[in-house]
Amino acid sequence: MNDQIFTVMQRRSELLARIAMQRRQMAEIEPHLRAPLALADHGMAAMRFLRFHPLLVAGLIAVMLIRPRSSAAGLMWGVWRVWKGYREFISISDKLSLLD
Repeated sequence: MNDQIFTVMQRRSELLARIAMQRRQMAEIEPHLRAPLALADHGMAAMRFLRFHPLLVAGLIAVMLIRPRSSAAGLMWGVWRVWKGYREFISISDKLSLLD
């Protein structure tokens, strides 16, 4: 019985030493990963936003299809108009839902 306890305690100490080594390695790697992970986090947030706002995505696609050869300023103006229209639609939708 004591041999089993000793074996388990020895294994536990080996695992704790391994964990400590891995923590040190992660502490060394972390500064190099901070910027790429933050960028990935922002990308995921943008994708989540677009997934939950399909009407906005459809409007942006429509603007890009309607103005395929226009200038960048014209495209940005169209995107701005879609965004403002979308925000207005959401505002009206929220007001109507309060009436129910």
